[in-house]
Amino acid sequence: MSAPVPAFNRAFRKVFTPGCLTLGVMFPIEAYAGAVPRMHGQVRLAQRAEALGFAALWVRDVPLLDPLFGDVGQIYDPWVYLGFIAAHTRRIALATGSIVLPLRHPLHTAKAAASVNELTGGRLLLGVASGDRPVEYPAFGVDFATRGARFRDALDYLQRSLEGDFPEIDSPLGRLSGADLVPKPSTGRVPVLVTGSSQQAPEWIARHADGWLYYPRDPAHQEARVRDWRALSAMQSPGVFKPFAQSLYLDLLADADAPVESIHLGYRLGRNALLRHLCELEALGVNHVALNLKYGRRPAGDVLEEIGAEVLPRLAGREAIPSLPA
Repeated sequence: MSAPVPAFNRAFRKVFTPGCLTLGVMFPIEAYAGAVPRMHGQVRLAQRAEALGFAALWVRDVPLLDPLFGDVGQIYDPWVYLGFIAAHTRRIALATGSIVLPLRHPLHTAKAAASVNELTGGRLLLGVASGDRPVEYPAFGVDFATRGARFRDALDYLQRSLEGDFPEIDSPLGRLSGADLVPKPSTGRVPVLVTGSSQQAPEWIARHADGWLYYPRDPAHQEARVRDWRALSAMQSPGVFKPFAQSLYLDLLADADAPVESIHLGYRLGRNALLRHLCELEALGVNHVALNLKYGRRPAGDVLEEIGAEVLPRLAGREAIPSLPA
């Protein structure tokens, strides 16, 4: 029997169900060349994703443009942008993929996360990471080589400040005493997803995270990752459901029967092959896939409509939502 889904907040219950797979979409919701997207029509596309039944909208934390990396995500600060998108949506989960903890003080991150979660009625999933762009760290006065230890300290500080009243915290990142962080999550917890390894041992992640956000891999590799995650979660937190999620770059072709072709961290394919792949991931135990449309050849709106009409209903066993009139 599957472990019950923790009642952290609305977002966790909406996105994660044992044995089921849901889909989300990453900002920017567009195909673009180079590092900087146009960010046109994002509110309309986010609202349409919500109406079509996508489970989550994901933002990324990219403080600086690194020419060697060549991708700035949605350009805008993740917390500012989440507040903006939250004001234009009502039900869809809002997720970070992921906040770079070593580059932010944990109290700032905790206050931002609790604020978004409370103002949206529990729609936040807090994805966190140690970061992977060395050029950013000197700008913040942080040693890149210490990001693993700093990540652990920051997550501990963040979680303790959110979950206890007037906690006494003596950390390398600061000392909290005689004061308290507000607001607190009304449900007692903002669910935390650790991204990749974040410079940590898998056992540590299974103990301290509420879920694991991983990268796309071939099915055999991903099956091993999911199996290991389930075993570690059961050992570190018996009886607690801890979901496994992943990202996926997607170039959905107009030909529904187009075969699979590998692209960077994803696939170019038709919707029938996409559905087969998603069903395979669901069978492996993946609980959520966050789609990134950067390398697409078609307008993002067309891709959302096709997935909403032809893929989501077959995953969820519900009626298709009709397309908007032209």
